Amino acid sequence: MTDVRISENYIHLAGDLVRGQVPDLWKKYKKEMKGKDTAAIDFIDLAGVNDIDSAGIAFIYEMMDALSHGGKSIQLIQTPDRIVSALDAFRSESIEKKTLTHRNSFLENVGERTLEVTSVLKDFMILAADILYFSVLNLFDKKGQREGSFIQQSVFIGVSALPIVGLISFLIGFILALQSAAQLRQFGANIFVADLIGIAMLREMGPIMTAIVVAGRSGSSIASEIATMQVTEELDALKSMALNPIRYVIAPKLQGITLTMPLLTIMADLIGILGGFVIGVTYLGLSPSAFFNELITVLLMKDVITGLIKSVLFAWIIVIVASHYGLHVTGGAEGVGRATTASVVASIFMVIVADSILGLLFYFNEPVF
Repeated sequence: MTDVRISENYIHLAGDLVRGQVPDLWKKYKKEMKGKDTAAIDFIDLAGVNDIDSAGIAFIYEMMDALSHGGKSIQLIQTPDRIVSALDAFRSESIEKKTLTHRNSFLENVGERTLEVTSVLKDFMILAADILYFSVLNLFDKKGQREGSFIQQSVFIGVSALPIVGLISFLIGFILALQSAAQLRQFGANIFVADLIGIAMLREMGPIMTAIVVAGRSGSSIASEIATMQVTEELDALKSMALNPIRYVIAPKLQGITLTMPLLTIMADLIGILGGFVIGVTYLGLSPSAFFNELITVLLMKDVITGLIKSVLFAWIIVIVASHYGLHVTGGAEGVGRATTASVVASIFMVIVADSILGLLFYFNEPVF
């Protein structure tokens, strides 16, 4: 016979704790507990239990929860082995999960990073090939591109950037000549400030400073524009209209920057030389004719051509890097900001690396005298 009995700090259960018996057993338990102190109960004796199912197990755990106060634990005593197995199978307490943590070895980390870099380089090279292909294709086939986009991008990237590029170039030439003047005057070599400014601006400072300014100004704009279009699914809308996003959006930007970047670099060279000219005339006491005669004597056509080649390569790097980060943006507005920041940093880094490599290629075997 199924029964529940309470004595001192014990609850004694007997009989079959099965679905048909549990409702009556629960009523009897509530009746027995009426007027008794639940805090005094410490044990539940299951010695007399013959059979049990999920309803009986739920009944036992319900009693244990009701009797537990302030972290007190109710213990099950004299439990038959078959009842223990059933209780373990339907245990309701939360069991602490132990997760095995695997720490990668050094070689595993190297391999993982290598695969990530390889994947990024693969995507970057494919994107670069697509952009260059469609930029050339747009010169001969006007289908699939927006009318007037080339002129619009040329004005935005080139003409609009001229004031800031000119100002920075003038200050670079001015400061470079000013810092060199103090040393040149000690040896009576004031005239060589023209050599220094001319070669430095044409070979290095003009192209690289123009690229850094354009990367920060136009490169960030390109990355944010493409990233926003990606987040708002405008690029997917272009695909649904049978328009290639690379050809429609990115190729005109590459065309515009390819045309305007060499022109900006030439202007930066001239304005930077003007900054050095101001120091040569005012601080070193050189005549304008002496300065420009020395400048023409030392400069070579190679210096002009290498600077222009650098400017074109830097222009391609800026657009391709900005497009890469814009197309691979994740998240909403926050992701657009991260992509823009990463684009500018990566563009400037790659411009400097490319400048170092080109410098070695162009001037490694150049004679000193």
